[in-house]
Amino acid sequence: MRPVLTVGSVAFDSVKTPSGEVSRVVGGAATFFSVAASFFAGVRLVAVVGDDFGEMEMKVFGGRDIDLAGLQRVSGETFRWKGEYGNDLNSRETIYTHLNVFEEFRPHIPDTFRTSPIVFLANIHPALQLEVLEQVQEPEFVALDTMNYWIEGAPDELKTVLQRVDVVVINDEEARLLSGESSLVKASRIIRQMGPSRVVIKRGEHGVLMADRDGYFATPGLPIENVVDPTGAGDTFAGGFIGYLASSETFTDDVYRQAVICGSAMASLSVEDFGLSRLLSLADEDIRERFDSFRHLTSFEQL
Repeated sequence: MRPVLTVGSVAFDSVKTPSGEVSRVVGGAATFFSVAASFFAGVRLVAVVGDDFGEMEMKVFGGRDIDLAGLQRVSGETFRWKGEYGNDLNSRETIYTHLNVFEEFRPHIPDTFRTSPIVFLANIHPALQLEVLEQVQEPEFVALDTMNYWIEGAPDELKTVLQRVDVVVINDEEARLLSGESSLVKASRIIRQMGPSRVVIKRGEHGVLMADRDGYFATPGLPIENVVDPTGAGDTFAGGFIGYLASSETFTDDVYRQAVICGSAMASLSVEDFGLSRLLSLADEDIRERFDSFRHLTSFEQL
């Protein structure tokens, strides 16, 4: 099992969906990723919080294999985000984004983290992702997430980072914007030409498409009757995907495919409650059962 270094955001989220509303719950890309990945591998978290992030909030990391030596605490308020979902849970309206202490965040990788074999660059400015890569020592595997804001606002820095990663994990809208192609098949090929050997495209309720030089692997979305809160589902997918890879001895094609299903299983569980609530209550058996549900979903006899 290889430890995973991740750098990203820890935040307070306020969310409203057709199922209800919550305020000031712990969220953030790096938080969802770390909790999900910790079911499979040790996680080394680098992020920043304000002095309003107390012992109660720290409990989300408690009892998990998450090393917080890189969690900076500075004076000020923690990053805050508020969003609202309508009946179409695939889209949301951002009510506000207050970066607060995250606005001045500069990732400092502790000496004990710099030899991490697996690195996941969560959704932060590409210039900061480059700073992380300058501080780590020849990792075996690097994966990256990004968003439309950076694709449009920092394209040069993003393209520089993409040349140095093995896998990019993004959603379908981001893949189309980054590539300039409406077809996800074409988009994945163009993105791979930018540097990554594999492209993993999250398609929400429609599943996941993974592309490499040898072809494609796709999984459908698992039908979920009670979707409560999709916030963090993409980061949870990444945590399950990267965490499973880190727990594997080798990165074969079969392992990558299993990792996609594992990430999909974790994301499908996450959406069943607000924020981190479902992830924090998970047992290993829940994950195995959900993994099997995905396997049975497309199981059929040969003609």
